[in-house]
Amino acid sequence: MQKPSVAELRPVVHPEGVKDRRSGEHWAGRLYMREISLRCDPYLVNTRISPNQLTHLMVVAGVLAGAALLVPGLAGALIGALLIQLYLLLDCVDGEVARWRGQTSITGVYLDRVGHYLSEAALLVGFGVRAADVFHAEGASTNWMWAFLGTVAALGAILIKAETDLVDVARARSGLSAVKDEAAVPRSSGLALARKAAAALKFHRLVGGVEASLLILLVAVLDMIRGDLFFTRLGVAVLAGIAVVQTLLHLVSILASSRLK
Repeated sequence: MQKPSVAELRPVVHPEGVKDRRSGEHWAGRLYMREISLRCDPYLVNTRISPNQLTHLMVVAGVLAGAALLVPGLAGALIGALLIQLYLLLDCVDGEVARWRGQTSITGVYLDRVGHYLSEAALLVGFGVRAADVFHAEGASTNWMWAFLGTVAALGAILIKAETDLVDVARARSGLSAVKDEAAVPRSSGLALARKAAAALKFHRLVGGVEASLLILLVAVLDMIRGDLFFTRLGVAVLAGIAVVQTLLHLVSILASSRLK
């Protein structure tokens, strides 16, 4: 069977609005990955690989990114960052292949969400274990406090996603339709201003998979120059703090908005 061209694929796999979704499209997807995935699609749409199998591969890539951080030095951070890019690519192509074949499903959406939970949590836990220095020099000891902080960051990242997803669960169980974007604005003018400030700073994004992998790579370079794990441990502490604060602020933002009305 002849491979479809990029021009044939684009209007089907990138329908109007797919890149403009407020919470459903990552900035890296809009910036470059959707164009890369579009050029991978011709090699996938006529194969026996199902969209759900691509989602499974996405999860494997994301979890392996966390495991790769156990490799000491710059190599582990670089492998982790590359695996997260593969994870993002697969996150794009699974939906695109599904749209081309007309095989979109609730199961696929569910697997995709579970995949994001697992992958981002694995990366942050891996970052914490990396900071704990499990492959320490002879005579040194493993400091498990950093692994604990990495786990705190991972738990926060999961809870932030769960808070968002549970809005639709609560609305569905109450017989309401899915929430609209404008309902996310807090009813209080003060909270609305704070939400805009947080959105402008975008510090909360650092606990996301792509952003965290780039931060991990950056601190690995700085550690290589310094000769210890100071910047890795600082990074773990910062991400744990951001995750805790953002979990609380996101919950307040939801309760203060019209999303549950």
